[in-house]
Amino acid sequence: MPNRIDIEAVCAERGLRITEQRRVIARVLSDAEDHPDVEKLHERASAIDPGISIATVYRTVRLFEEAGILDRHDFGDGRARYEAAPEAHHDHLIDVETGKVVEFVDPELEALQRQIAERLGFRLVDHRMELYGVRLERD
Repeated sequence: MPNRIDIEAVCAERGLRITEQRRVIARVLSDAEDHPDVEKLHERASAIDPGISIATVYRTVRLFEEAGILDRHDFGDGRARYEAAPEAHHDHLIDVETGKVVEFVDPELEALQRQIAERLGFRLVDHRMELYGVRLERD
């Protein structure tokens, strides 16, 4: 799994004004081991600071996304979900039964994607891969 990113530090590096409520939201996002949606972020942030409104979470997430600090994902469950913009590329495997998201890196898969792009006459500059599955039963 990719290393966690200190969103508060990234905000400081990029000169974003960081209010105390934004600081709490940044820490919640940095500490997240999942890909929370705004409602889950609000639940976690308001547990730390009950004065944080859901509107503040929406505004902060939009600000962080526009600044390139957060990535938004749609994993097919109708909710925008977020993670810190990773320093290194990774892909996602989504369990369609539980919604759990597993991050992975596979060098062979990365090479194959580049080869496919080249075969079709392209130089790959970016991509996003999401796999959807159900956990295999184990005895």
